[in-house]
Amino acid sequence: MEDNNKQTETPQQEQVIQQEPKSQTPGKWYVIHVKTGYESRVKKALEQRIKSLGVEDRIFEIVVPMRETVIVKKGKKSKVMEKVFPGYVLLKMLLDDDTWLVVRTTEGITGFVGAGLKPTPISDKEVAAIMKFVQQEQPRFKAKFSVGEAVKITEGPFADFLGTIESIDDEKGKVRVLVSIFDRETPVELDFLQVAKL
Repeated sequence: MEDNNKQTETPQQEQVIQQEPKSQTPGKWYVIHVKTGYESRVKKALEQRIKSLGVEDRIFEIVVPMRETVIVKKGKKSKVMEKVFPGYVLLKMLLDDDTWLVVRTTEGITGFVGAGLKPTPISDKEVAAIMKFVQQEQPRFKAKFSVGEAVKITEGPFADFLGTIESIDDEKGKVRVLVSIFDRETPVELDFLQVAKL
């Protein structure tokens, strides 16, 4: 089953998604709820509707917060763009009846996030924090391992040994595995690529 949280974007789309919000534009930031996995399609559809209905002067920015993550799958590392908030899109706009209708009636959008029927804006500070998180320099590693899981070491001096994961460091892409050597459990730090699930 495909993970809707991950999506590979072209370099041009990455630049658009990861650009800093334009703080000098008027309006407030709102969060819209969309069908999970359809964030980029909804963004494109909404951009087309904004142009065709002539509300470019009131809806300014659409941002799908994404960040680069390194996934270890079947012993290989690959970089993917991972959605930070699956099912949500940020939107900077001047809210009135026309803009609300344009956004609300776009296919794939299920509604605004807010109390009751009234959309609630989020602060520029919150948007800046989201963008700072998205633009962090070092890509995160993400592996399908969990603490306490039994694994087989595939590379290095302990190749073919079995062990149990004691800890996981997603930032460095490392796992600490307890390996039984001479009837004693010894911790060994390994790269995600050096272990495999049993």
